[in-house]
Amino acid sequence: MPSTASSQREILTVTDLNRRARSLLESQFRQVWVEGEISNLMKAGSGHWYFTLKDDKAQVRCAMFANRNRSLRINVKNGLHAIIRAKASIYEGRGDYQLIAENMIDAGEGRLQRQFEELKLKLSREGLFDEAHKRPLPALPTHIGIVTSPSGAAIRDILTVLQPSLPQHSCNRNPSTGAGQRSGR
Repeated sequence: MPSTASSQREILTVTDLNRRARSLLESQFRQVWVEGEISNLMKAGSGHWYFTLKDDKAQVRCAMFANRNRSLRINVKNGLHAIIRAKASIYEGRGDYQLIAENMIDAGEGRLQRQFEELKLKLSREGLFDEAHKRPLPALPTHIGIVTSPSGAAIRDILTVLQPSLPQHSCNRNPSTGAGQRSGR
């Protein structure tokens, strides 16, 4: 039985919250042009496309439905630098914010993809991809390195899964900051 205090305030279901958030987002961002690099492109059997649009500091999930992407005359692929016309929305079932793309313009190869290809070429020239450097993977690892926050949920999850199958001394834990200004350092 709800307390008197909670009966005086509106309590939403998750469905109601997501529906209201979607309505607010869609009313504020009916049409936006967003520039970024395409990654994680997945072309579904239904004809719909799902991808991530990203720049150096952020990313957003996107969907482009078949009735919109059929008319495109560009080769959409991972690494493409694109400008999309879209509306912002929320997929209510998961509460995920996304862009629904209505049009897309090819803005050339993305800088991130170009940097990746340049690095791959550099490492290849150094011979780091040569067969001579490759070793077969063992059936079971003898040692595992874990790089994550020493106090986060991730380390607990990893160790819970590993504990039954590998002895404790076979894991090397390396603390790292995963978010914030010090992350990646």
